[in-house]
Amino acid sequence: MSSSDLDARFGFALDLIREAGALALGYFRKRNALTVKSKGMQDLASEADLETELLIRRRLEAAWPDDAFLGEETGISDYEPGQGIWVVDPIDGTQPFICGMSSWCVSIAFMRDGEVRFGMVFAPARDELFAGGEGFPATLNNEPVERNDANALNQGITGFGYSPRVSHADVAPVFERLLGADGTFYRDGSGALSLCYVAAGRLIGYIEPHINSWDCLGAIGVIRAAGLRTNDFLAGDALHKGNWLVAGGPAVFDELHRVLKG
Repeated sequence: MSSSDLDARFGFALDLIREAGALALGYFRKRNALTVKSKGMQDLASEADLETELLIRRRLEAAWPDDAFLGEETGISDYEPGQGIWVVDPIDGTQPFICGMSSWCVSIAFMRDGEVRFGMVFAPARDELFAGGEGFPATLNNEPVERNDANALNQGITGFGYSPRVSHADVAPVFERLLGADGTFYRDGSGALSLCYVAAGRLIGYIEPHINSWDCLGAIGVIRAAGLRTNDFLAGDALHKGNWLVAGGPAVFDELHRVLKG
């Protein structure tokens, strides 16, 4: 894929994520009228999630018919190794969305040859658009992000994600190790948004025992564009089944890894 092909997709996705964010924000402002369904413990969805994803999927299929698509709500299209694929979460943070909090976002990532080429995350209720990738600088609302170069976990706040997919018995020791390192934690219900806060220097790192690909790949594109580290999230079958995740600056990455993995 040429750089011009990638540039075209990046520019298209920037416009699309704002369009999708505007649609989701309209639902957010009328959320009391939404029909909410449970997909499992602490896992909700509404027509806002589905309609936002359908908008994104239809726009991408019309513009780039040879690309594959993976979305949280509508699943994956036919996909062959080496093919470009869009990975989308229409509303990451559905629980905060439904509860009237602003900590939710739309996430779009583009992958090719097993690598995230770029990603973007838009929080419409906060009017914050994070973007970045290979050949694209990490930005917040088109301005360069300011990364945090903390040297230890006691020099800032660590984002901590968890879900019922991981048992309480597995999560509690991670808390103990983080607090034992004199760290403190932050959780707002959106892994994608918290990861972008790492890229923007608001958090010094992020850890999660298991996160789905659509919840993090958009933000991973931004984090890597900011010169920060993540583990090899896409190892194995993580695109379909998810994986554990550590993200942060070079000086604290190994410590974050020890906190999560022991």
